[in-house]
Amino acid sequence: MTDRRGDEPPRKRGSAPRRGTPPRKAPSRPSATTDSTRNTPQRPETTRERLLRQAREAEQNAAPRRPVKKAAPSQPRKRPATGTAAPRKQAPAKKTAKRPVKKGAPPRKRPPQNRPQPRPKKPKVRKPPRMLRLGRPALRLRMTFGVMAFVLSLFAGRLVLLQGVDPDSYAQAATKENTKPFILHASRGTIEDRNGVQLAVSEDAVAITADPTQTKPVAEQLASILAPKVTSTTYSKLLAAMSGTGRFAVLAHQVSPQAWNEIEAEIKTRNAAIIEENKSKPEEQDAPLLAGLYTEDDPIRSHPNGSVASTVVGVVGADGKGLSGLEYGLNDKLSGQDGKAMYEVDTRGNKIPNANHTVEEPKPGVSVQLTLDTDLQYFAEQRIAEAVRQYKATSGTVIVMDVKSGELMAMANYPSFDPNKKYKPSDLNNPALERTYEPGSVQKVVTMAALADAGLIDLNTKLRVPGSIEVQRRTIKDHWDHGPLNLTIAGVVAKSSNVGTIMAAQQMPIPQFVRYLHDFGFGEPTGLGFPGESKGLMQPGDEWPELTRSNVAFGQGLSVNAVQMTAAVNAVANGGVYVPPKLVRNYIDANGTVIPNQTAAPHRVVSEKAAKEVATMMEAVTAKKGTAPQAAIDGYLVAGKTGTAQQVDPKTGKYGKWATSFAGFAPADNPRFVTYVVLHDPTGARGGGFQGGPVFRDVMSYALQKYVVPPTGAKQPDVPVTW
Repeated sequence: MTDRRGDEPPRKRGSAPRRGTPPRKAPSRPSATTDSTRNTPQRPETTRERLLRQAREAEQNAAPRRPVKKAAPSQPRKRPATGTAAPRKQAPAKKTAKRPVKKGAPPRKRPPQNRPQPRPKKPKVRKPPRMLRLGRPALRLRMTFGVMAFVLSLFAGRLVLLQGVDPDSYAQAATKENTKPFILHASRGTIEDRNGVQLAVSEDAVAITADPTQTKPVAEQLASILAPKVTSTTYSKLLAAMSGTGRFAVLAHQVSPQAWNEIEAEIKTRNAAIIEENKSKPEEQDAPLLAGLYTEDDPIRSHPNGSVASTVVGVVGADGKGLSGLEYGLNDKLSGQDGKAMYEVDTRGNKIPNANHTVEEPKPGVSVQLTLDTDLQYFAEQRIAEAVRQYKATSGTVIVMDVKSGELMAMANYPSFDPNKKYKPSDLNNPALERTYEPGSVQKVVTMAALADAGLIDLNTKLRVPGSIEVQRRTIKDHWDHGPLNLTIAGVVAKSSNVGTIMAAQQMPIPQFVRYLHDFGFGEPTGLGFPGESKGLMQPGDEWPELTRSNVAFGQGLSVNAVQMTAAVNAVANGGVYVPPKLVRNYIDANGTVIPNQTAAPHRVVSEKAAKEVATMMEAVTAKKGTAPQAAIDGYLVAGKTGTAQQVDPKTGKYGKWATSFAGFAPADNPRFVTYVVLHDPTGARGGGFQGGPVFRDVMSYALQKYVVPPTGAKQPDVPVTW
């Protein structure tokens, strides 16, 4: 406790005067006591009291307000001075009754009382009106500039893409709206034979189109003009197409120029008559002119030689694409590539004269030169058709092959069709390559060649052949009844003995036999690439049962097509070298450049010695004591082999039909051609010698004479057939 001097009031903490500054004298304050007889020491005014007093004075100086009744503040407690007695409690004031106030009397002033000043009320600070709080402008600016920079970068990237990366495509898209494409059809290549004779050629023709917005008012009159001239459609179809909606309709395809010229001439004649009639009528009653027909190039495929080689060449559909034969298989080469012209058009789709346009020239198709000889092909077709009718067969085929080159000189089928006339879809197949059958005894040529090459047989081989043989509990007989025969291997071929062939084939292991068959081309495509070609059917693998090997040895148990069988026999005629068959000789482009067609390389199948021995065996077949003396040709040495095989009836799934055949080559001592004849389902007596032999003789004679193959002068060898 700090001692105070005399009556010095206590100092308030923090109120000490600064150095060099005299203490400020506190203002006097009226006494708060009611006892006037007693002098109570008063403390100086504090800073808080001074501030309250100033605030109170400020309120009094302000504009007068509505008086508010306030409760009298309690008298502040005075701290007694040091060394003095504590002040007594003030007695509460006596309550006095309120006097009534008279009406109209001035308010009575309350006499001043010696009361302490009330504690000043803390001034009420008015809050400013609540306003929207604004964000930071710097952040907003940065975000705005960021968004603008991103958008501008997108525009810049798009601009680079449009002008730098791919400007052409967008330019084309812009002009596409005002341009119209016109197809420029490429000319289709021709198909001709080995000598340049045309088998299929494109001729000028047009497709008639219509604009229904123009033809609708005169559709009936135009249909009556077109219907008699265009046989590929009807009056009702023409009327419906010309009365429809849209701006384009195709009325007819491949109309000849002559027919279109007649249509145009009749339209002009009728329009002239309409103009004359309109002269005597009011303008609003004028009859409309016939208009709205147009044409486009639509070449037609023509076959100058009619049905000759039609099953080989094939046909073209109304859309200009191949439907069958080589027209279908070589369509990409023959058709070429269409061109395109782009013209600016008006709102009605009409070309704008002298406007910008672009033209992409078409690329003509490649022409195809075949190995066929048209004259030989025609003769072979006529001869096989005669044989089919004679023996009441369902169909027949003749193949002529050049021995050294493997070129197919003729591939004749009957029935056939004329592609210039109406035909059925069933006429479009090529049985020479698409139909398979069991070859029969012609297969013995291949079996004997394999055995001779393996050294298991030769011309001196002798066999005692019984009338039948049992293989895996199956009895196999020859086509004629006989007892045990003493036959040479040539006699087995000449007599076409199934039993003797099986006895010889049993000497060779089955896997080795299967390899020879594959080398001769069985079970594999010929390599011609002809559409729809069948590769035949041969049991897979080389682990065959003995019964299968025995059946295949004499021509049952496997199926072939006619070209496969011809190529196999040709390998024997060619000294043991297999030459893949060839149908397309050359390709000729639009400039006349000749491009040879490449085929697989030849390969040797059997030795030349083995092939010569088998050829000698086959010469005995056409001898007087053989099975096909009808196939002999005067002045030429002929080697051949007959075939008669059972065929499975597709309706019953059992053997019930037959195929007779004959294969041979001439001259036998220096072969030039191989000819193969097959007749399917002949009726009556069956035999490859007397049914196929005469067809072989006539076709082979024609080929030898046409190509001036002289006789060699060799005589028929005296080959023993028995011992």
